[in-house]
Amino acid sequence: MPHQAPPTPTTHLVVMGVSGSGKTTVAALLAERLGWPAAEADDFHPAANIAKMAAGTPLDDADRWPWLATLREWMDDHGGTGFGTVVTCSALKRSYRDVLREATGVVRFLHVDADAALLARRLGQRLDHFMPDTLLASQLATLEPLEPDEDGITLANDTTPGDLADRAIARLHLARTASIRP
Repeated sequence: MPHQAPPTPTTHLVVMGVSGSGKTTVAALLAERLGWPAAEADDFHPAANIAKMAAGTPLDDADRWPWLATLREWMDDHGGTGFGTVVTCSALKRSYRDVLREATGVVRFLHVDADAALLARRLGQRLDHFMPDTLLASQLATLEPLEPDEDGITLANDTTPGDLADRAIARLHLARTASIRP
């Protein structure tokens, strides 16, 4: 009987950062360039979380645990497909990233970092997002940067989204897994 190599585990790339950092734009480019399915964590929030944020009230951990578990379940559903995934999620605290890290496969992080002035300017220009710019200070205060033992990198958003995507692919040694996404 010929020896077969074990299947390669699914890689989940979580593009993280505070609101306005550019993570959604970069994640969309990464998903396109890698041919991987993508998920936007904002789409997984229950109505109560959206209403709370829209009212200007920051989410607390009790609000976030079920949301993160639902996102992790989406990642699990894609584990073993032979395709990686790209997930956009603030993932502000290490404990939140720990929940996502429990997904089937290998979970890696790309922290898109931007200075406070750029973030405030971007959030002030948004017309179609439920989170008001008044919550930016809360997100910045909550943010725990990636620690050295976490699988990921931080890139400053100091260039074009396309360049950020290219730098992330190169630094994380990512490759397109197929020409057609599931």
